[in-house]
Amino acid sequence: MLLVEDAIKQVLVIAYRENTSQLEAQFIEQGFDCHVLRQHHQSEHKDYSPSYLCLLNHCSAWKQVVESNQPQLICEADFVPVRSLNSLPMPYDTNLRNVGIAWLYTCAPQIYSVSSRNHAIGFSTSMVAYILTPAGAQVLLELAGKIAESPGPTQYSTWDSKIEESLRVRKLDGYLPWRNYGEHGGKPNSEHKKAGLSSVHRADLLYGKLAFTPIYAEPMRYSSLSFFSARTKARIKGIGRLLLGKYLRPLVLTGSSTPLRMLKFAVGRHFYVKPLGFAQTPFAEQAARGADIERGQATHA
Repeated sequence: MLLVEDAIKQVLVIAYRENTSQLEAQFIEQGFDCHVLRQHHQSEHKDYSPSYLCLLNHCSAWKQVVESNQPQLICEADFVPVRSLNSLPMPYDTNLRNVGIAWLYTCAPQIYSVSSRNHAIGFSTSMVAYILTPAGAQVLLELAGKIAESPGPTQYSTWDSKIEESLRVRKLDGYLPWRNYGEHGGKPNSEHKKAGLSSVHRADLLYGKLAFTPIYAEPMRYSSLSFFSARTKARIKGIGRLLLGKYLRPLVLTGSSTPLRMLKFAVGRHFYVKPLGFAQTPFAEQAARGADIERGQATHA
């Protein structure tokens, strides 16, 4: 089983003025080459929306992925990784050429297909933490160019919700983790709230204990209680999405060539300590898997 440390050597942390010392120390301790990309606002940016400024910062990381021609782990400053993230399994098969992105933290996830190696292809929004391939980075830079044209720099946009579709059109897959490799530790986003979206999102399930306390719990007088409350709500929401058929949609399940495998992945991640293993199957699985993905993407669209 290939581990994250076997495939990923460099981490890019996207930041503005946030204190990233804990995050940097954690990645360095785990053996990664960690670099912080800090955005410096320019006079022409004064009317830009926060969402577009965030996109620009991600673009700086995407350019580095293209230049290095190697997949890299990218995360935002408020990401809190689990301990020993480096020793967790890679969320996709690195031998495949059609990988665009692998989310390490998911928001509103949906699975389309699960391979015999327990790798799930699907949809997610939010770019808190992810692994991006050079091919995927090139596509996302093209997406950023389109966002600059419409709706434009001064308008709020949910550009992160267009990631999966943009990659899909270019025949690149997006992978979802069995469980999240860390937590979104940030405070509520007022821009999301003004747009009528949820201002808070947390990881429904974590691969293990967090390396340090999230920002949302630090300033509280009863930080332990605040943390417990946030994590409990996230767990309940995750189970709710499963029961309501949002994580694994009924049409995707009934149309799948491997429904039992998908159920094991979707349900097992909530109740089993380790991922359920699957026996290797013949190469003929690839064609059936492709059909499953197409059905999943069609129901999402």
